[in-house]
Amino acid sequence: MNADSIRLTTYSHGAGCGCKISPRVLDEILKGNWEKPNHDRLIVGNDEKDDAAVYDLGGGNGLISTTDFFMPIVDDPFDFGRIASANAISDVYAMGGRPVLALAILGWPVDKIPGEVAGRVIAGARSLCAEAGVMIGGGHSIDSPEPIFGLAVNGLVRLDRLKRNSTARPGDLLFLTKPLGIGILTTAEKKGMLRTSDAGIASSVMLRLNRIGEELSEIEGVHAMTDVTGFGLLGHLSGMCSASGTSAVIYSDRVRRITDLDYYLEKGCVPGGTKRNFDSYGSGISAMQESVKNVLCDPQTSGGILVSVNPDSADQVRALFSKNDLAEFKEPVGEIISQGAELIRVQ
Repeated sequence: MNADSIRLTTYSHGAGCGCKISPRVLDEILKGNWEKPNHDRLIVGNDEKDDAAVYDLGGGNGLISTTDFFMPIVDDPFDFGRIASANAISDVYAMGGRPVLALAILGWPVDKIPGEVAGRVIAGARSLCAEAGVMIGGGHSIDSPEPIFGLAVNGLVRLDRLKRNSTARPGDLLFLTKPLGIGILTTAEKKGMLRTSDAGIASSVMLRLNRIGEELSEIEGVHAMTDVTGFGLLGHLSGMCSASGTSAVIYSDRVRRITDLDYYLEKGCVPGGTKRNFDSYGSGISAMQESVKNVLCDPQTSGGILVSVNPDSADQVRALFSKNDLAEFKEPVGEIISQGAELIRVQ
């Protein structure tokens, strides 16, 4: 078998964060197991479905611990390793922390794909982690029916700068640091329907590190953050609102799209995860056009950070966006409001 001719996406039934278990099924699996363990030093557990766990190290410092892995979302093994790594590291940034150490998680169909291809995946991960200042200290591998890769990541944070998904407040403005549509484009590519002009766009977005999260943590008026991945924008915003005891409004025309998504939606390039997402949390969301729903519920892989900001601090956030070449995302995509009958109203 020629390793250069292998298309990794043909060996998996799902792609990237689109293969996550749906929120509703996950709730069923973890029913009765969401309670925070009774431990004085565990500051953030799984009770509010935050991006990572946080352990109090003492002296005002915290350890952030997270893990994320998935099946190939691109065919190139080097890029697969890089994207999977950026996605896993993002959880630390979303908590306002600095990632420092990772362990690799590899599942590989050794009877189907040569080991040298897995080596390229690892090389991609090392490349991305070096860019982020993260050491890969080891890991674990298994023989699996489909290729899987990801990282377990540890990060550090000053506890007074820790950002959670449960601390959004009514009146906050919502900013999003990356465009939506990654799941739509990668589905189009898997179907062989991606336009030449759109080649590489999804990868470039997924490979952009969310390191701005560490800088955002220094702004007191940044009340809450979470990264947008497999449950889509509406899913992760739903989690933020539920944990915070609030509701939200999303201005759909302000949410940036990765490219002309209507072209692909008309051709049926909608990931299966989109429907699973909406079926899980759609009952708490206002009515919207089907095309809008397919974008706002689109599963993202290594998506942007959703930031809930006191309006008085909005200019500080905008200035930071400009400094980090994110000026195109300076307009808020919505706002947090007092809890109402609808969890999210889409306008």
